[in-house]
Amino acid sequence: MRSDDSDSLFPSPADPDGLDFNNPGEGLFINGGDDDGELKPLLGDDYYMRAALRCAQQAADAGEVPVGAVAVKDGLIIARSWNQVELLKDATAHAELMLIASLPQVIGDWRLDDVDIYVTKEPCAMCAGAMVNSRIRRVIFGMRDPRCGAAGTALDVTGFPGMLHNVEVVPGLMEDECKAMFQEFFRTVRANARKKKSGFTPPA
Repeated sequence: MRSDDSDSLFPSPADPDGLDFNNPGEGLFINGGDDDGELKPLLGDDYYMRAALRCAQQAADAGEVPVGAVAVKDGLIIARSWNQVELLKDATAHAELMLIASLPQVIGDWRLDDVDIYVTKEPCAMCAGAMVNSRIRRVIFGMRDPRCGAAGTALDVTGFPGMLHNVEVVPGLMEDECKAMFQEFFRTVRANARKKKSGFTPPA
């Protein structure tokens, strides 16, 4: 989960669009018009998924499976991550798991019941279980995973009856964009593998 300009494993809260997510006064909320003066988020789910897609691109650029994730609390992006399995030589270094591991340092508690996670691909059983155990409020994912998705597609870890906590699931947000990035990554991987097998070396 290193930031774009740092070698730290933990993300910077500064959003690449230029908004300072340390500052709640950056125009992220509007008055909802209700008598109680409730503040409502100005930015929609698509905004946060696009931030997750930028994280996924960081993974793809590093040769990692392109999954990216951001954590949102009170309308603010408080952490971001992407797959780093190859970099860390760690099969558990999925975007969601690394994101969850960083959050207690950000909010001061392991209970994340007012945190939403936006992730470009449906969580696997490991990551979905971590979301349940850490009491994530919502997971909003892009691409469904019919083979291993554990947020309702292949398995339903997030909503399994009898669990101490169920995670609200919003599936398929910007699914076409998330799927296109995934497909392009593996198309490139297969093409490079064919070139390597044939002994072809592209010109410098």
